[in-house]
Amino acid sequence: MGAQIRVYRQKIASTSSMKKIFKAMEMIATSRINKARQSADAASPYAAALTKAVTAIAAQGSIKHPLISDKNAQHRRSAVLVLTSDRGLAGSYSSSVLKKTEGLIEKLRSEGREVQLFLVGRKAKSYFEFRERDYERSWEGNTDSPNVEMAVEMREALLDAFARPYEEGGVDDLHIVYTEFISMVTQETKILRMLPLAVADTKRIGDEIVPGEEIEDALVDQNAAFNFEPSPQEVLDELLPRYIASRLYACLLEAAASELASRQRAMKSAGDNADELVKKYTRLMNNARQAEITNEISEIVGGADALAAS
Repeated sequence: MGAQIRVYRQKIASTSSMKKIFKAMEMIATSRINKARQSADAASPYAAALTKAVTAIAAQGSIKHPLISDKNAQHRRSAVLVLTSDRGLAGSYSSSVLKKTEGLIEKLRSEGREVQLFLVGRKAKSYFEFRERDYERSWEGNTDSPNVEMAVEMREALLDAFARPYEEGGVDDLHIVYTEFISMVTQETKILRMLPLAVADTKRIGDEIVPGEEIEDALVDQNAAFNFEPSPQEVLDELLPRYIASRLYACLLEAAASELASRQRAMKSAGDNADELVKKYTRLMNNARQAEITNEISEIVGGADALAAS
């Protein structure tokens, strides 16, 4: 009985120690969510301004640009950018993204397309490396605190792949699989087609980047007349790369907030489970102690009866 009590005491001590770790990680995640949301809010005005400017130019109808979609273009290879986390202990956050990615890959291949993967986060990298599946490039190290430099680096790699001919490993379109932060308890895994840009979708795309922002009807009026200096083509050449970087940065911020929210929820659940385990082990330890006391009393009474009989 004494050995069993010691085992329960060790389990209570180790579980209590883990509970403190879970609580600390929950508090850290909670504090960093606010910072991630503040970063997203701070980036919104810039994204809104770029969205309006690109919409105004692209809606003219006479603009020809390689980043604007051609409905008759042939799509033979697609790039898929996958946004997961660097670390675990975030519930089903990364697994949901990877599951969505597998569905997208299957869909694209069923359409006769090749798939070129770009990975963000160690979870995505280890997932595809374990299955010995090739990927073009990966980024890792700060998925829960992304910066603009990371978005610009990703933009350069993706635009380079988009600009290359198919025969040299280029891609015809780009899809992003990421998690959108809706609230502390709700995050939605989404697939966003980023390139090429569809003129008809410019207003909708802008709403996805900057929720709640309204784009004036004049900016999406196909008949609206604008004079551009320099030419609309040159303006687009300058704006579209910045626009794409802002969209990537927005997705990274949404993914970071979602990762932290998932980790906060997972750590709270783990802490609650640790509480239940401590209660369970305490109850079992008390039962074992009571059984030991009862056994000792029985032995004492039995000994006394034996002495009285003698």
